[in-house]
Amino acid sequence: MSKIPRNFKLLEELEKGEKGLSAESISYGLSNQDDITMTHWNGTILGPPHSTHENRIYSLTIICDDKYPDKPPQVQFVSKINLPCVDSNGYVNPDKFDTLQNWKRSYSMETVLLELRRSMASPAHKKLHQPPEGSTYD
Repeated sequence: MSKIPRNFKLLEELEKGEKGLSAESISYGLSNQDDITMTHWNGTILGPPHSTHENRIYSLTIICDDKYPDKPPQVQFVSKINLPCVDSNGYVNPDKFDTLQNWKRSYSMETVLLELRRSMASPAHKKLHQPPEGSTYD
């Protein structure tokens, strides 16, 4: 089976993100519309209900370098969050987040954002004490 070129995959993701065709609890798009390499993205996750994240909006940056989608993107929370897979600078640690650790070419930014949201809602994490709403990483 032939591989879809990086730019085609990213254009598909851009279209899905811009048209709001992804899950309603997340959104994503290019950080700068002039980024012809489609490397720098912004993401948003709405905090899952019945958790310490409820009614919160989490902002993230996503970097899809030239190895994407063969390799996972680099994901960093802008909004402060307390999750075992997120380090003290807001980066999602691939060694502690299955979706990045076991990356498949068929995964997408949507997959990453939805799995992060699922992690927020998991019984083990949904009651973790969170930083004040609106606080961000430096």
